[in-house]
Parts: sequence; structure tokens; C-alpha cells
Amino acid sequence: MKKIYLNKAQQEALLVGANTEVDIWGRRTGKSHGVISQRVIRNTQMMKGSMGAFVASTFKQAHTRTLPAMLLGLADMGYIRDVHYVIGRKPPKKLGFDKPIVEPNNYDDVIAWYNGSIQVIISQDVKLSSNSMTLDYIIGDEAKGLNFDKLKEETFPANGGTKRYFGDCPWHHGYVFVSDMPVTKSGKWLLNYREKMDPEVIDSIKELMAEWHRLRTLPDSEYKARTIRETEKLIAQLRSIAVYYSECSTFENVDVVGLSYLRQQKRDLPPLVFQTSIMSKRIERLKDGFYPNFTERIHTYIANNNKPLIDSLYDFSKEQDYGCMLDADVDLKAPIAGAFDYNANINWLVCGQRDGLKIKVIKSFYVKYTRKLRELIDDFCHYYRYHQTKEFIYYYDSTALGSNYAVSKDDFAAVICDQLYKNGWRVTRVHVGNPMKHHEKYSFLNDCLTGAKHLLPVLNKENNEALILSISLAEIAITSQGFRKYKGGEKLAESEDDPLELRTDGSDAFDTLVIGICLFPYSTAGLGLGSAF
Repeated sequence: MKKIYLNKAQQEALLVGANTEVDIWGRRTGKSHGVISQRVIRNTQMMKGSMGAFVASTFKQAHTRTLPAMLLGLADMGYIRDVHYVIGRKPPKKLGFDKPIVEPNNYDDVIAWYNGSIQVIISQDVKLSSNSMTLDYIIGDEAKGLNFDKLKEETFPANGGTKRYFGDCPWHHGYVFVSDMPVTKSGKWLLNYREKMDPEVIDSIKELMAEWHRLRTLPDSEYKARTIRETEKLIAQLRSIAVYYSECSTFENVDVVGLSYLRQQKRDLPPLVFQTSIMSKRIERLKDGFYPNFTERIHTYIANNNKPLIDSLYDFSKEQDYGCMLDADVDLKAPIAGAFDYNANINWLVCGQRDGLKIKVIKSFYVKYTRKLRELIDDFCHYYRYHQTKEFIYYYDSTALGSNYAVSKDDFAAVICDQLYKNGWRVTRVHVGNPMKHHEKYSFLNDCLTGAKHLLPVLNKENNEALILSISLAEIAITSQGFRKYKGGEKLAESEDDPLELRTDGSDAFDTLVIGICLFPYSTAGLGLGSAF
């Protein structure tokens, strides 16, 4: 026997045991140990031979973050890999495992348990990963990154395991989703479960559980046994229809993580990350703005190269810095185009490549305060150290010339080119002239976003999280000269509710990149202005 500490939030969620559970908890509140691992064991034992699913937004997320954390939780509860379960292979006969009710075609992405229960790992970036499955329950970690449309179209319909075996189990056909606070629109579907929760059902479960514990203290009798059975039946019926939604900050787990950890996170994390990932604070977003035609569904994508991960699949002993090798959208032989935004406190680089009629924004970088342009370039060069030709197309306007408040003595353009040269990159400078007037830029960019004219910009979702927010939150001002991007907040001091990376600086670098690639195409042969790359 081993005692396991559960904080208040973990205890309440476990006590309620709802069929549908959504927990929006701060970082290190025990989502993997106190929720995911516990639900895995519960469902494995209560639905012997069942097929559940772990669903992740990407193969990379599943195998580098979700599974390692969950397996640590299992180990804390005494469940040993290759003794109680195996991963990624059919259990050898010598272990004596039972067979699942529905055996998978292969065990490549399967966790197989001693009693025949299995969990299939579903990655949304792998096509048809839910195809032909008959699931008994679904568990999703880091759920804010899941594509809700794919869940509805592919995974939810698969959660229809037969009631022949588990019809009386309240967790059959259930869902468990855990996440820190969503920031982008794509994760806001999780927050809708708060309205789906019926507090009266939850309170009834809690009261019945209290009564169940009281009954267990009574002397043994026929009355006690009968009443406990009746109470358990009522609890199971309520759990089977219950939706449980909870929010809590990392302070809920302060007894485990300690105040020193919270102080360190407050000091080290970007304010937005601290507010959402630690404090679980909801961030309200703009309904209309400078980019009204920008939508995450149309203008973002996921593109991961999973091959480097497969070689070390299920080896969680060490973390590796793969750089751009996990990106499937970058052409390592074609030049990378980039545009910057320069500011005393934050500097941005937005990178892209043309792909047919699209501009792929493959990644963005920013540095703050004491880290300046040279450090920004070093970050870029380190990430793309596997690029084969090391050619950089530098798009810049007149703001890059003759100014140096973000650097020492040279202007921005000179510093950028010099640091790229030092890192072994060849640079082609493309001057796009004076900044486009705001009302012209507004029309131009939104024509691009609708696909009506020019090229369609699309952003790698995992590599541009802050940039997507900068674009989404950019406000609009209407003046006598027409539409303008409101930039009044750029010079204000950073605050927890107004971090630098969410202001318009990042979107300005995005603007320059799109304008450059659309209006100033450059040939891959290095012959000057001509066909677009």
C-alpha cells in the first residue's frame, strides 16, 4: 500500500467521477498525475478488455509531452512498464496478458494492459488516425491544442463502443479533457463545458458519496449491504449523465510545488503565459480588428515531420533539441524569407517561404529587453542550423535604415546582415521602400487573407503562437485618412495583462513579410527581382 497526495481540486474531480470531465488547471496542478493517470487506471480496471484513446493534437506532442508525464504518474501509483503494461508492441506471451475484446490491427501506437484493456494513441496530424476504431472512452491532454472540428468529425463518432460489455459502467463513452487556460479561439470550445455542467447533479453526487462513506462505517448488516448497493446504483446513474467542469490555478497545488516555484514562474515567464498557464485567467479577445478576415481555421496549419521522433519512439530518457527537423513545411533547399520589427524592448523576426499561391509563415521569433537583434538572429540560425543552402531573403522598409535604438551604433539592417554573415548565411537584401500607408495596408492584407488577390498567407500554428495572437488582437482606428492599425499601446510599459508579445509589433513584421513576398518576389537563382520563390 502507498499513500498518494491529492490536492483539493484532484480530490473533488475524483470524488465526482463524471462521465464527461473538463479540467482547466494551471501548470503543475497535477493534471497528469492526479487526473490522467488516475482515469487511465480507473477505466482500465472498470472496463476490462476495453479500447480507450489518448488523443493529441500532434504526434510530437503525444510522444514528447503527454505520454512521458502520464507514465510518471503510473509509476507513482506502482504500475510498472513491461510488467503491468507494454507500449508500442504486442504483449509477449510470457507476460500472460489477457486479450482485448477488440484487438487492434497492430500495436505500434497502443498501450496494452495485463487485463486486456488497451489505449490507442491518436494524433490529429496523422490522417484517419481514428478511422475504423470502436472506442469506449477518450482522454485528451493539452486539450486546448486539439482541433475541435476533427474531434467532432473523426474521434467523437468512434467513441461508440458496444454497451454489451460496459453498459452499466458510468465512464463508458466518457470524455476526460485537461488543459491550461486556452488563449486562442481554437481552444475556447473547452470553456463551453462550464455551461453544460448541471451543478445540481454534481452536488447530488457529492451528497451521495458522503452518504456512501457514512454507510461504510456502520456495523455489518443486511440493511447496510442493501443500502450501499442502492446508493452505488444511484451514484453510477448520476455519474453517467454528469458533466464536470473545473478551473483552478497552480496555487491549488502549492503544498507540492512550493511558493518558491510560483515566485520563480512569476519572475521568469512572459506575463501572458503566467496569467494563463499558472493563474488560469481567461483572456478576452477582440471580435473585430485590423485583420477582420483572419481566422485560425483558414489561416493556420500544423505540419510536423515525425520521422526523427520515430527512431527514439517510447524512449523518454532524455530530451533532444531537433530544431527545424521536426517541421514538415520548411524547404531546406529554398531560401528563407524574413522580415523584422524593431523596438527598444521587443524585436521580432517573421519567416516564410512561398508555396504555390500561398505564403507559408513557417516560424516567428522575438526577443525582449536585454536580448536584442544579434541574439534574435542567433536564435534563428540555431533553429535552422540544418538548412542546406543557408540563404536568407531580407525584406525591409525604410524604418530599418538610419536607426539604432535596438542596437549599439549600426542601423538595424546592418546589424542583421552582419550577424547572419557571422553565422554562415548568405543574405539578399530587398528594400520595399517606405512603409505602406495604413489604409492601403488594411485593404491589401485583407485581400490577401480572403484569397481575392495576391497570395494567401498561412501560419504554422505550433511555431507562431504569439504572432497569431498579435494578429488577432490588433485593434483598428478610424481616422479622416481611413483605417489605421491602432499602435498607441506599443510604447506603454509591459504589464501582466498587456505583455509586449501580444502588441502590434509582431503583426507589423508579418505585414512586411507578406508585402515583400507578394510585391517584391525574388528568384531562387539569385538573379535579382523576378519570379517568386
